[in-house]
Amino acid sequence: MSPRNLAIGMVFLSQTVAGVFGNLSLLYHYLFLYCTGGRLRSTDLIIKHLLVANSLVLFSNGVPRTMAALGWKQFPSDVGCKLLFYLHRVGRGVCIGSTCLLSIFQVITISPRSSRWAELKVKAPRYIGLSISLCWLLFMLVNIIFPMHITGNWRNDTIKAEKDYGYCSSKFHNKITVSLYAALLSFPDALCLGLMLWASGSMVSILYRHKQQVQHIHRTSLSPRSSPESRATQTILLLVSTFVTFYTLFSICQFCIAVFDNPSLKPVNMAALFSACFPTVSPFVFMGRDSSVSRLCFAWVRNTKLPNLIRNT
Repeated sequence: MSPRNLAIGMVFLSQTVAGVFGNLSLLYHYLFLYCTGGRLRSTDLIIKHLLVANSLVLFSNGVPRTMAALGWKQFPSDVGCKLLFYLHRVGRGVCIGSTCLLSIFQVITISPRSSRWAELKVKAPRYIGLSISLCWLLFMLVNIIFPMHITGNWRNDTIKAEKDYGYCSSKFHNKITVSLYAALLSFPDALCLGLMLWASGSMVSILYRHKQQVQHIHRTSLSPRSSPESRATQTILLLVSTFVTFYTLFSICQFCIAVFDNPSLKPVNMAALFSACFPTVSPFVFMGRDSSVSRLCFAWVRNTKLPNLIRNT
């Protein structure tokens, strides 16, 4: 095993372990609140599905790439490749969709009662479950044709033209088929990205107008701490900014892979790395913005007993 492959394997392994730890820790937080009758916000359901999708991306991307970099050439099988790529695409799509839904529902939540969103402020929480279910269904259907073009590397001798993804390969098709296929897969992503940017702009505008309205009534006797709605909005804005940054880097790598018929493994590995960055970082964004969440998620590391944990929270 070359030092380069060992380094690549360690990077993917570290990213996967850190991301899975963060997502499962935050899921534990929400399960703890649910089991103890704690108060949950309406958008917490979206966050839980986002954490599940994050974990799906990390398992289906990080584990096989780590094993391939460390020398497991026969892993996975042809069927395994199809399944892993499909789960990765679905998980990644739900990550995008969940972040989009989170930003949209948050802009509805913080909108003034006098705005055009006033009626939706009451109805929106009832549609969260349906929206997230449709999100899963959409990306499961859109990506169902994806496994048909993926094959295991152990079948390389039977394929005349392919793109190597490190542990799996994809067959080449004519340019028209590739273009139509890319457009089909890119449309939901582009739509969600556009909605996220619109919602983020709306949230920034609402927060700015609110700050201007209340600025003249600030007194030293008032607490300088921002409201829960404002803190939640700032967290989602940070989350969207993080997503857009890593999505842009991922898209650049994907463009390089698409342009060249036989791309090297460097842009392939970089694309895989950037693809898993958001699922790895996003749970820590939530923890960093909410100290109570962070204390609960990491309580077991400090060997805190459950009765003390309940009493402290």
